[in-house]
Amino acid sequence: MIAAESTASLIQSVDWVAVAPPTIVAVVGLAVLVADLFLSERNKHVLGWVSLAGLVAAGLFLLPLTDSHRSTFCLSGPRATACSYTVDEFTLVIQLLVIGGALLTALLSMTALKDARNADKDLPEGEYWFLLLSSAAGAALLPASRDLATLVVALEVASLPAFALVGLKRGDKRSSEAALKFFLSSVTATAVTLLGVSFVYAATGTMHLTEVGEKLGNVDGQLDTLAQTGVVLTLVGFAFKVAAVPFHFWVPDTYVGAPLPVAAYLSVVGKAVGFTGLILVTVVAFPEYADVWGPALAALAALTMTIGNVAALRQQSTRAYSAVRLLAWSSVGQAGYLLVPIAAAGYADRHTDVLETTGATVAYALMYAAVNLGAFAVAALVGRTQKLNRVSDYRGLYAKSPLSALVLAFFLLCLAGLPPGIIGLFAKVTVFSTAVDAGLGWLAVVMAANVVIALYYYLQWTALLFRAPEGEPAKHPIPAPLTAAIAVTAVLGVALSGAPQLVLQFAEHGVR
Repeated sequence: MIAAESTASLIQSVDWVAVAPPTIVAVVGLAVLVADLFLSERNKHVLGWVSLAGLVAAGLFLLPLTDSHRSTFCLSGPRATACSYTVDEFTLVIQLLVIGGALLTALLSMTALKDARNADKDLPEGEYWFLLLSSAAGAALLPASRDLATLVVALEVASLPAFALVGLKRGDKRSSEAALKFFLSSVTATAVTLLGVSFVYAATGTMHLTEVGEKLGNVDGQLDTLAQTGVVLTLVGFAFKVAAVPFHFWVPDTYVGAPLPVAAYLSVVGKAVGFTGLILVTVVAFPEYADVWGPALAALAALTMTIGNVAALRQQSTRAYSAVRLLAWSSVGQAGYLLVPIAAAGYADRHTDVLETTGATVAYALMYAAVNLGAFAVAALVGRTQKLNRVSDYRGLYAKSPLSALVLAFFLLCLAGLPPGIIGLFAKVTVFSTAVDAGLGWLAVVMAANVVIALYYYLQWTALLFRAPEGEPAKHPIPAPLTAAIAVTAVLGVALSGAPQLVLQFAEHGVR
């Protein structure tokens, strides 16, 4: 009788509506992999449209979740409030960012794969779409993860396919080197994170984030050092994932070696995954150690934004792939800005203050996702004719493609935080205010100095677009998927610049 009751307590219904978005992406990924076995080379392009449809379907399944708070895979008995999968406002915002980012990456990928086919380059389409969807499924699962085991699994499901995507250009030395650097750094991060998680579990006896947060304040004295070590190692592991300095060395070479759509994906979705995990472990699981991770993340934020922006400033416009390298180093600098509100959460006195500060990170991530994907889309357009994709190749882009030049200028101004890119300015002011409100005046000063540094290279690139071109400008047709990606990101940027407060209102709930 007791055994029967114990077995019954382990059986629970799964809320399929709650888990639908990542599940749909994963199922479509498997379907694409199987379909690839039966399609001829001439019909491989169908896989891209199937993948696109799957991501759209996953995005539509977010709609039934907007007015509800759902949890599944929960413990039974008195611990029934501890669940492994939770859908709240925070989850929905990040899943929207992930699925939207993957959708735009898919549009960029369709053009890249078609160009590879036409050039007889070996870029296997079935494997490409399967890996992209698998990574997106893990990324969509991560914001709903509410225990350390699920969090680490989701993180690895998002990361492992990305290694293969980076190195998918067979026979390309740069691609192989990029994949190796990315793999080694990520494996190191995973090992450190797993060690930290195991220490936390040993000290608290639980994996669920809310229970870890409750028990860390009452750890036995003999286990206190173990718990502290576990917290530090877990945070170091996530610092690798977000490319915080000094764990950023893989970023520029990885972005240059990867197919350009994959670099765009890593810069937005990969970054969102890392920051989402960091928010969950700091705010939900480790609030008792806020006096430790708050100052540590503040120092990391200052270092990351400074080194990223200074390195971007030093990029030579005539160097091969300098446009992608500049965007890569800019991505590191932007990671520093994203760390600021999380660091400020360590100084917050009330739960509502924590929600507001983490909401600032989410709001900034939404802005960054739209405009950075747009910048990569225009870079992909230029890269179709200028294979070395140097910053100098963008000289006179306005004469060749006026709309593309205007859109790229708008994206760069958004990243710089200058009008008419109001959404970029609004996002930076929001992040800046969290540092000031938390009493981190020195960090606010460092951020202001870095914004000035970034202005130089963003404006320098913007001015280059409108200079007189060298030679006769040649116009090239823009493929429909690439046109759609540029148009969608441009519309998002303009719309959000018209009503920037909507982003913060959308993201201000934070993680609960």
